[in-house]
Amino acid sequence: MSDVTYYVALPFLTDEDGSLIAGTAEECQTSSGALRRAEMMARVAGHIGAIAFSRSGDPLTGEFGDAKLLRKFGNVPEDLSAL
Repeated sequence: MSDVTYYVALPFLTDEDGSLIAGTAEECQTSSGALRRAEMMARVAGHIGAIAFSRSGDPLTGEFGDAKLLRKFGNVPEDLSAL
């Protein structure tokens, strides 16, 4: 099977200690759909921001490349590697 690309919108919020946590990711059909959804997620009460990203790979083997950030919205830290 050939590689497929998934487009995802992921919101961020803070827990009761003020630590950044990821919300529930939503898969989108296109990159523009992920961008629109992430922008909307960033505006939801309780969310501090959101990102849109893509990831490509082979779902049959489970081998995927690194996620590619499409855009950040709101107050999302520069370094997301710790998440």
